[in-house]
Amino acid sequence: MSEIILRPYTPDDAAWLVERHADLYARDEGFDGTFGPLVAGLLADFSAHADPEREAGWIAMQDGAPIGSIFCVSGSPGSAKLRLFLIVPEARGQGLGHMLLDQCMSFAGDAGYRRMELWTHESHRAACALYAKFGWRLVDSHPVTSFGVDLIEQSWEIDL
Repeated sequence: MSEIILRPYTPDDAAWLVERHADLYARDEGFDGTFGPLVAGLLADFSAHADPEREAGWIAMQDGAPIGSIFCVSGSPGSAKLRLFLIVPEARGQGLGHMLLDQCMSFAGDAGYRRMELWTHESHRAACALYAKFGWRLVDSHPVTSFGVDLIEQSWEIDL
C-alpha cells in the first residue's frame, strides 16, 4: 500500500461521501434510507456556508482513491464540532483514525476554538476508544431510535 495523504474536501467529494456513509451505515448498523440524505444536507450546508478560517474538511487518499474523511465545523460559541469521521473498512488498522483526528483537532485549536464536541453511537467502539485515547470525555449517553434502528447515542467533548 502506498502513503496516505490528506487533502482538503471539495464539493466534488460529496457524492462519494454520501454514498459511502449511506452504504456502510446500512450494511454495518442497519440504518434506513434517511441517513444518506442527512449526510448530503450536512455537506450542502458546509459547501454553501463554511468559513474557511474556522471550518474545514479533509479527504484521506491512498493509491488515488478516497478512503476516509473528517470535518471541523462551528458549534456552540467557542466550540467546534467534529463531523463526518469515516474510514472505509479496507483502510482501517493503518493509523488513519489517528491522522484524521489529529488533523481536525489541530485545525480547531489553530482556528481559536476552546473546545470540541461530537455526536456518535455506542456501537462505534473503535472510534469511541480513539476519542478516549485522545482525551475526549463522554458527557451524555442515552437510548434513541434513529435512522430506523435502536441506538445508544453519545455526546463527547474535549477542551483544546
